[in-house]
Amino acid sequence: MRSTSPRAGAWSGIRAAVIDAPGAAPRVGPVELPPRTAGATLVSVVAAPLNPLDLVIASGTFHSARHEDPYVPGSECVGVVLDSDRHSPGSWVYAECHASPETPGSLATRVLVGDDDLLPLPEGVDPVRAAAVGNSGTAAYMPLVEEAALRAGETVLVLGATGAVGQLAIQVAHQHGAGRVVGVARDRAALERLTDLGADAVVELRTDESTQELAERLLAVSGPVDVVLDGIYGAPLEAALQVCAPRARVVNVGNPAGPTARIPAGLLRGRQLTLSGFAGLHTPLRSKRTALTWLWNALARDELQVDVRTFPLDDLLAAWQTQAVSPHAKCVVLPQATDAPDHPTPDPSRRDGSTRP
Repeated sequence: MRSTSPRAGAWSGIRAAVIDAPGAAPRVGPVELPPRTAGATLVSVVAAPLNPLDLVIASGTFHSARHEDPYVPGSECVGVVLDSDRHSPGSWVYAECHASPETPGSLATRVLVGDDDLLPLPEGVDPVRAAAVGNSGTAAYMPLVEEAALRAGETVLVLGATGAVGQLAIQVAHQHGAGRVVGVARDRAALERLTDLGADAVVELRTDESTQELAERLLAVSGPVDVVLDGIYGAPLEAALQVCAPRARVVNVGNPAGPTARIPAGLLRGRQLTLSGFAGLHTPLRSKRTALTWLWNALARDELQVDVRTFPLDDLLAAWQTQAVSPHAKCVVLPQATDAPDHPTPDPSRRDGSTRP
């Protein structure tokens, strides 16, 4: 964005979400993008997922990024190329954005993205669903398949299984031949739906239950666990470690249950556990291509389920509030739904990249 402050009311050109200061509620207003330069691509945004990461960064509490000045949030989108030196105008693409006061994010009608931060979208995949499995899908696929190297017949435990990442992880594990997949979360009704996604069993987290009691219930349901995808950290992870088989692999992708967990040294060494963390924010898009290709192809074949809730840009605050309460679905903003009538916008039903007035 240009240096003109949005507080001065001087921005114009496109409409976008704006976070004015750490902890401020998002608003929608006009924003001016700078001219496109070599190495960047201008994209008309069709679908921009709202991720937990976006909310944490906006709150000012994220460990790796804090923005004191106003900025446009949004970390990913699917859209149509409007102008580029590398990517064909009219082509459908998936884009990753690194939002900051200097670099507007994807929650806007248009976005400028580095050429290396775009991937072509395959034919036959719905743009909104393709966007919905971007950040969440890679956070499920890469830890399980690439980091933990899941092998056929192994037992997988998914902590935080009812969220967008967890639901996709259940399906990824099942479709990659896991012998047993167990989902763990707090919402009983949401847990029960996981069996339709490939979970063999579920375990409900209970308030005020001790770590040992949870570990005993996990073991009774799962038996020794070979791979843990941990999306919550804290006490649930402590319990999960107790049911790990020798040489189990544990990958953490989030910590809503707490920022710390106790890991006994004897347990770690005695069972020769491998503990690691995955952060999509710090993983370049080129490294995610294999995961995204698998996810998009699975969507095109109707082999992957994703629950999507869509919101026009003008309803951004409602989308933000919905995401804040863990909706067990993917919130996706459709910026073009309320765009100005004279602005040509991509029609998601037309995969040839055509636009409608």
